[in-house]
Amino acid sequence: MLRRRSIREKLVTIVMSTTLAALVVSVGTVVAYDLRSYQRALQNDMATQAELVGHMTSAALAFDDPRLARENLALLRTRPSLRAAALYDEQGSLFAWYVAPGERAVFPPAPRKEGRGKEGGDLVLYTPIREHGEVLGTVYLRSENLLVERMRDYLLIAALVTLLALLTAWLLVRRLGHTITTPIDAITSIAREVVATRDYSRRAPRISEDEAADLVDSFNAMLAEIELRTRALESSNREIAREAQERARARQEVMRLNEELEGRVHERTMQLELANSELELAIEEARAANQAKSAFLSAMSHELRTPLNAILGFAQILSSNAMPTTPEQKLEFSNHILKSGRHLLTLINEILDLAKVEAGALTLSMEAVGLGEMLAECRTMIEPLASKRGIRVLFPDGCLDVQLRADRTRLKQVLLNLLSNAVKYNRDGGAVVLDCLEAGPQRLRLSVRDTGMGLEPGQVAALFQPFNRLGQEGGTQEGTGIGLVVTRRLVELMGGEIGVTSSPGVGSVFWIELGLQPAAAPAPAQPEEGLQRGAEAGAAVPQADGAPHLLLYIEDNPANLKLVQEIVRFRPDLRLLSAPDGHVGLSLARSQPPEVILMDLNLPGMSGFEVLAQLRRDPATRAIPAIALTANAMPHDVERGLAAGFDRYLTKPIEIGKFNEAIDGVLAQRRARIDVTRTVS
Repeated sequence: MLRRRSIREKLVTIVMSTTLAALVVSVGTVVAYDLRSYQRALQNDMATQAELVGHMTSAALAFDDPRLARENLALLRTRPSLRAAALYDEQGSLFAWYVAPGERAVFPPAPRKEGRGKEGGDLVLYTPIREHGEVLGTVYLRSENLLVERMRDYLLIAALVTLLALLTAWLLVRRLGHTITTPIDAITSIAREVVATRDYSRRAPRISEDEAADLVDSFNAMLAEIELRTRALESSNREIAREAQERARARQEVMRLNEELEGRVHERTMQLELANSELELAIEEARAANQAKSAFLSAMSHELRTPLNAILGFAQILSSNAMPTTPEQKLEFSNHILKSGRHLLTLINEILDLAKVEAGALTLSMEAVGLGEMLAECRTMIEPLASKRGIRVLFPDGCLDVQLRADRTRLKQVLLNLLSNAVKYNRDGGAVVLDCLEAGPQRLRLSVRDTGMGLEPGQVAALFQPFNRLGQEGGTQEGTGIGLVVTRRLVELMGGEIGVTSSPGVGSVFWIELGLQPAAAPAPAQPEEGLQRGAEAGAAVPQADGAPHLLLYIEDNPANLKLVQEIVRFRPDLRLLSAPDGHVGLSLARSQPPEVILMDLNLPGMSGFEVLAQLRRDPATRAIPAIALTANAMPHDVERGLAAGFDRYLTKPIEIGKFNEAIDGVLAQRRARIDVTRTVS
């Protein structure tokens, strides 16, 4: 029943259930502990009273004086909870007794074995009276059992506290829950209206300034692209209809001429048949265009659902009190949502490029892609989808440090397509296993194994045909039948291969093979001759008072290096040198001392912290300011970087204003130190 409720109702139900469970456990524990302690106190109090009575009446038993014994027992009237007491002599005969007002004088005919017990609802205690090691008699005490009354009081208090706490939790969640659910409800409502009416001019309102606002912007951008494409297809259909009308008029003209010129019947008939064939071709083209439009929209839905699932999954975790998170986890989950939203926007902006795949004209950005980082991103996006059906997703422990030669965005698209299909067509409670192994020299095979129904040999043969869903058209799982076609084309464009093996009733294994990124060549012995990879960003215009300031950027990612080069290109007072790793960077810093060093921390072979340590140990480079420029943006990462000796700590993505401010700041500090040194000397 919980699945059919709205997000707001689910949030209220989870909070109320959690509050009730916590109250039952905590209040129940306190009550049980207190009642147990109270019971022990009652028993200890009766034992103490029995010892006092035995001590006071030992003389009466010794001298056979029942009157004195009764007077001593009468002192128990100061204990309202004590209902009756009796003394038995050493032969077990009733010697003296005491009965509280309103109680009956009913006593056991003989004392029982030493210890505690119950008579009806009262507590009883038998304690022998000893004097110099001899047993003079037995004390019998019967007391009211106050534990039941105390238990009733506790149950009443616990019920009142539970009701008050549940009411308070309900009021709070009703008051505060809308801040989480309102943006998601707005997007969901617009999405349903668009699907129902095909009105792609609708836009979701931007009602916040957080990750949900980025999701709204991405969603609206997607609708704008779909609307533009739909209008183009509708315009094409109108052109085809006009051509059809023109051909129809031509046919009527042929018929009129045929009536007028019967001698040319055969010739006009051939022309008419030709016009009819062209008309049928136009109709087929129109039908194909409509099918292409539907396939295009469905394919977009297939490609966009996976990152959208990660966004909604982490948003539900952040909005649920049943899954408490630390501030670090909240920041991590927010970053996952933002990363998935940006990936969603990237797919929307590049969705029209899929048409180029058929013509082989798609432009790919081939670069070194870290497999570990790529699989971590895919795992973040696919696990929420799998967890809904209880499907375990297993990723490999090995092969994570290798780098593939591929287009980063397209490789993620391929892996997400295979993983989402393995989850979609799996059985509930099944498993998806992603594995990697070396397939040959400089080749790596990634395989995705599922525990679904598997495929027949005939289905495997037709698997990569466009729009062929292998009999799943009427099933519960959504799909278009073009995802694997696009996946195969993308893998082939990246110089790879794709294949599948399947066993009916057991499952299927989809695999791709891609090339590995060749290892970087070692740095030459002479920096002046071999540091061509650390080339200057471009000729800079010197300042009026001297040459431009020299910057050294140590970065292994070509895209990040290109970005900094473009930023520096607009600063004529700066000149940039670059190095692909720490070893080359150290050589450049010693051979061409820069005024500022920019450095990534995750460098191949030698980390940024190790490079900084060597710079500080060398007297020639000790005074050069160093700025960390890294994607490690957690607070403890920033604290560690500043503690290690970096003058500034900048995080990616780069904010150009902060970047220029940091450069100008360290240059100003450096000039100030130089001026002070000159003044002192």
